[in-house]
Amino acid sequence: MILPLVQIVAIAAIALYLARWRMGVRRRNAQTWESLLARLRPDWSARELSDHFLWKEGLSATPEDAWKRMEGPKGLWAIYQNARVMLEMADFAARNCDGVDRLLVETLHSDAMQIQVCVITALVQYAFTQASEGVRVNAFRAASMYTGMAARMTQLLQEHAAVLVPDFVAAM
Repeated sequence: MILPLVQIVAIAAIALYLARWRMGVRRRNAQTWESLLARLRPDWSARELSDHFLWKEGLSATPEDAWKRMEGPKGLWAIYQNARVMLEMADFAARNCDGVDRLLVETLHSDAMQIQVCVITALVQYAFTQASEGVRVNAFRAASMYTGMAARMTQLLQEHAAVLVPDFVAAM
């Protein structure tokens, strides 16, 4: 009696997962460049942390200075969300442009995952210890990886969709 019920629940769960996955793929394929740009968080920018933001990796701020300039958790959350959007932009470029460097797209995927882990770690630490040294160091690492990801995204766009670069730069 229990075994058939478990089988039905398992099949229903798998069917629900597949339906949600299919809806996600359809939504992703229906996205436009403009809709992706609109999802970037314009209320905070890493421009304050780097002299060459979007063109070159690296920060020109100390961990303490970066924490102040990013306005603490507000900037971290913006980094988290923008990393996810830039990942979707890289996928968009890979789907819609010929000859996109797959290694660069995979690097952007890796960057986004590392940024998200680093930001979540910093936010959890912040929840327990406020702005301790560990929080500032993790925030600095996330911001550094973020500027690198933004520079690689700019490179991808310059090489394969140069007409999109001005809109991307303005949105960032």
